[in-house]
Amino acid sequence: MKVEDYCDWSLGVHQRLSTKRIPISGSLEVTRRCNIQCIHCYNNLPAADRQAEATELSSKEYYRIIDEIVDAGCLWLLLTGGEIFIRKDLLDIYAYARQKGVLITLFTNGTLVSPQIADQLARCPPFSIEITIYGRTKATYESVTQRPGSYDRCISGIRMLMARKLPLKLKTMATSRNFHELHDLKHFVEQDLGLEFKFDAMINPRLDCSQRPLDVRLTPAQVVALDLGYSERAAEWRYFAERFLNPENETIDPANLYVCGAGHNSFAIDSYGKLRPCILSAGPTFDLRQGSFKEGWDTHLAAVRRKKASRHTKCTGCRLRPMCGVCPANSRLECSDEEAPVDFLCRVAHLRAYALDLPVAPHGPCEYCKGGSGYAEMIETAQGLKERYAC
Repeated sequence: MKVEDYCDWSLGVHQRLSTKRIPISGSLEVTRRCNIQCIHCYNNLPAADRQAEATELSSKEYYRIIDEIVDAGCLWLLLTGGEIFIRKDLLDIYAYARQKGVLITLFTNGTLVSPQIADQLARCPPFSIEITIYGRTKATYESVTQRPGSYDRCISGIRMLMARKLPLKLKTMATSRNFHELHDLKHFVEQDLGLEFKFDAMINPRLDCSQRPLDVRLTPAQVVALDLGYSERAAEWRYFAERFLNPENETIDPANLYVCGAGHNSFAIDSYGKLRPCILSAGPTFDLRQGSFKEGWDTHLAAVRRKKASRHTKCTGCRLRPMCGVCPANSRLECSDEEAPVDFLCRVAHLRAYALDLPVAPHGPCEYCKGGSGYAEMIETAQGLKERYAC
């Protein structure tokens, strides 16, 4: 789906469902254990963590939860981790969900894909498989994963899935470790392998609020340089701005704390059965071992969605908010306060807007808007980026 088609579809769905809470899409985490230990990851535990393994949901518990989310209206389901193929019963859980009729995406690092796994997926294909590839070279890839041999295993897994013509996409997290290889990696995936490729530079703290992943986060200037360095990416941001930053399409009620789809038409369930608004949400959860999904959706997540902002911040009336991505989950992880502005996200959003010549409407005192303490430096950086990339 092209970005413009997706934006139109997403906007239309949001408008149609704005008054209805239906759990159309969800993520089901099957483990937090992983066989690699990526330096930027928000959610990985060692593969040999027996305590984590012992407390994970059983396959029967997953079957019950899948029954309940499908009955509630779920159509799209993501199976994620940790590394999903750490679980020996993953394909059983997957097959059960698939026969229920939901469209399934699998997130994996690809290193544990075997001929047997690939063959089974070929017999019963998912809607999509996404593998994260952390570098074009072995040295860079393994500087991220911290596991010797993981690069070769990843490439092997990719080729096995390709050979069976499975719906495979590759992606990466852009970090200070692989920034220098991103262009070559994109070329390798799109030209040499002939696969779809995407990247994201928005690194988050860990779910335990450890800030360690931020050590490899790109600077705002580097993030926006990636936007401007690829014409199709710059065009997508301009189209996004036209559709979602247009006052005529305004759907955000500034009185609401949650303005995204979390808990409204999407949900996340972790590997211990805790229901939460989204994957990154570190706030209170609902225990699905003690109650049903319907109960958790109708009570706990409904209460989350009803939460109102307790104070006015510079984010409250900012029209860049959909582009910025600030939300209670990000604010809690980075600032220990679900209503606090996240400075990194704010800087990226304003710099992106200035570099792409997008309008920035006044939204109260903001250091990155005209008259603010960081405005002159922001404009200077944006101008330098525009000259460099001839935007």
